[in-house]
Amino acid sequence: MKPKFSPSLMCMDLLEIKEQTQILNNLCDFYHIDIMDGHFVKNITLSPDFVSAFSKIARKPIDCHLMVEHPDDFIEPLVNAGAAFICPHAETINKDAFRIINKIKSFGCKAGVVLNPATPLSFVEYYLEHIDKLTIMTVDPGFAGQPFIPQMLEKIAQAKELKEKYDFKYLIEVEGSCSEKTFGSLYNAGTEVFIVGTSGLFSKDKDLTKAWEIMQNEFYSSTTV
Repeated sequence: MKPKFSPSLMCMDLLEIKEQTQILNNLCDFYHIDIMDGHFVKNITLSPDFVSAFSKIARKPIDCHLMVEHPDDFIEPLVNAGAAFICPHAETINKDAFRIINKIKSFGCKAGVVLNPATPLSFVEYYLEHIDKLTIMTVDPGFAGQPFIPQMLEKIAQAKELKEKYDFKYLIEVEGSCSEKTFGSLYNAGTEVFIVGTSGLFSKDKDLTKAWEIMQNEFYSSTTV
């Protein structure tokens, strides 16, 4: 599978969001939007209202990562705002995971699930066949700029092995420190979607077109794609 790239909008210069989105519309595969409630993680970033406004200029699918304690409260607002993927944390839905996943899909959205670094893959094994995307955090959630946790490479490899063994359909996505330092090991482990933020994309050049070209060159020089 050709690797896919999803810029993290919490790392974007929001003062230039329209201009940067016009560039990214021609380059990226998804847009990654972190929704935080200040409870599941201490930070607060973007919201369903932001998604609604952003959907008017986005030309690629919007992927919403729910770092919230009560994801059920966000599903309908995000559907109405234009989300294509809605991805709650496994740590917040395992008491009613099948109901939440079915609810997301009932609105025509794709359903994903996100795993914190300390959460094993076995935590979600009973509903892997029902999800469209599995996101493996390689840093603890909530804040940008954290160091990569190398033990997550084993979890990614396990996700790839299960996907191939049982013909599961989920995309294997990674969030956290996706950059030239980790592209090769992440790709070799089985990552299919790379969420690129400050270190991977936005710090590369003030000109976002050049920054994307640098990011791509770094990726392909460090992998066998």
